[in-house]
Amino acid sequence: MTGWRLLLTRPADESAALSDVLAQAGIFSSSLPLLEIEPIPASDTMRALIQTLDRFCAVIVVSKPAARIGIHLVDQFWPQPPALKWFSVGAATAQILEDRGLNVSFPAEGDDSEALLELPGLREAINRPDPRVLIMRGEGGRELLAERLRELGASVEYLELYRRGLPHYPLAALPDRIEAERLNGLVVSSGQGFEHLHQLAGVAWPLLARLPLFVPSPRVAELARAAGAQTVVDCRGASAAALLTALREHPEPVL
Repeated sequence: MTGWRLLLTRPADESAALSDVLAQAGIFSSSLPLLEIEPIPASDTMRALIQTLDRFCAVIVVSKPAARIGIHLVDQFWPQPPALKWFSVGAATAQILEDRGLNVSFPAEGDDSEALLELPGLREAINRPDPRVLIMRGEGGRELLAERLRELGASVEYLELYRRGLPHYPLAALPDRIEAERLNGLVVSSGQGFEHLHQLAGVAWPLLARLPLFVPSPRVAELARAAGAQTVVDCRGASAAALLTALREHPEPVL
């Protein structure tokens, strides 16, 4: 796999961790973070939700930033979190919660809402009278998870903990980086990450759209193809292991 030269677009700390894993596999990578996480100051409404955490039958945490910020907020009110079911979209998010001592369920395959909804444990958690579910997430985002849970009879509330912004870069920063470092593959970890990639590419997008683009889910793959990306590889997950598997299965570029 040493022919790959990848552009990583996750937040800086996550890109650094992924870069280390790739380097161990002999893969060159360059980081240009396209998501900037800004925590939302805790409001009275947010505090009230946390203070009544024991009234929920399940808490779903959809991302690593939501896990980090959410646990910090929980710790302010619950030295010992109440006994309820915790769920996460992926293994990396689950690990943050497990490090706090929580018992977390997550899909074995697929890092998205669709995979989470297939978990029997989630159906079991809401199979009770008047089930209430709390979703910890960033501002905005997909409504699929809440919609499906409501169809199953649960009431759903959001605890929105952060905003995702696009860091400021010079106009041609993205194509210039790709050309200067001879990058031959792009990696995004979310739909918003792809939207920021597309936005920052600007007039250079038709050229960048020819590069293999590694995405975490069918939904993001669909977004990318709709925008004109020519070679989209669905990694079926956002983890380093999922990316490495996809790189092994996809033809290596010829330098």
